[in-house]
Amino acid sequence: MLPVTLRRIGSHTKTSGGLAKAALPYADAAGSETLQVYVSNSRGWALPPGDPKQDVLFRDGIGERGLPAYIHASLLVNLGSPTELTVERSIATLEHALLRGKAIGATAVVYHAGSSVDEAHAEKAMHQLHEQLLPLLERASAEGLPRLLVEPSAGGGRSLASKVQDLSAYLAAVEQHPWLGVCFDTCHAWAAGHDLATPGGMTSTLDALVEAAGPGRLQLIHANDSKDECGSTRDRHETIGKGRIGTAPFAELFAHPATEGIPVIVETPTVEHEGHAADIALLKGLRSSEAG
Repeated sequence: MLPVTLRRIGSHTKTSGGLAKAALPYADAAGSETLQVYVSNSRGWALPPGDPKQDVLFRDGIGERGLPAYIHASLLVNLGSPTELTVERSIATLEHALLRGKAIGATAVVYHAGSSVDEAHAEKAMHQLHEQLLPLLERASAEGLPRLLVEPSAGGGRSLASKVQDLSAYLAAVEQHPWLGVCFDTCHAWAAGHDLATPGGMTSTLDALVEAAGPGRLQLIHANDSKDECGSTRDRHETIGKGRIGTAPFAELFAHPATEGIPVIVETPTVEHEGHAADIALLKGLRSSEAG
C-alpha cells in the first residue's frame, strides 16, 4: 500500500476494446500508480452506457491494484457557451461521466473550464455556471457521485479560466461549492502565460493557485511538457523534458506542499504504453530525488 502523502504518478490510459480489458494491462505495463480514462468520445456528444461486466472488472482491478481512477469528460464540454444546445449537451455529458464514474469506482471527473466565445457573453457565461453547474454539484454531493474537477484552459477564445488567478472568480460563480476541485495542467498553464521554466516559476504558480482557489482545492495534476512558447495559448503536449518547459520545473512541482498526496497524470505523446512508461519513470525519479 502506497502512503497517502505520495504523489502517485500514472497516465491517461486507452480503453479501446473494453474498459478493463484495455486499461488495466496498459496501466500495468506503464508502471502507473493512478490512471485516467475517457468514458465517451473525447470529441463527440454520444453518451454510451458502458458494459456492466467491464465496469465490474475495472472497479475490482483498480481496487486490487490500489489505483485511483479519474475520468476526463469530452473536450467539447463548454458551460460558458452562448449556444444553449452546447450548454445542455455539456451538462448531460458531465452528468453521464459522473454516473459512469460511480459505476467504475472513479474518484473524480475532469472537464475544461470552457469559454464565453465572445466578449459580449462573458458576464452571462459566469451566470450560466451558477445556474447550470451548481445544481449538478449539489446532486453529485448528495448522491455520493465522484467530484468534479475544473481544468483551466490554455487561454485564448475568451476562456472562463486559463490563468490560475481566474479560479477565484470561477469558484465564486458556484459559491465555492466543496464538490468542485481543480485539475492543474502544466502545459495549459504554460500556454496561458505562466513561466514555469524559470527557476521558481512552478512554485510561484502553485502558490498563486492556492491563493486563488484555497487550500485543498487542488486535487489532480496533468504533467505535460509543451511544444510551444510560453503564452502561446496553444495546447500541444510534449514528452517530459523534451519541450519548452523542461525537466526541472517538475522537480519543483513535487517539492511544493500543495501537491502532497495529489495524483499526477501524464498525457504526453506515446506509442502504445512506451512513451507514458518513460515519462512515468522520469517523474518517479524526480519524486524520489525530492523525497530524498
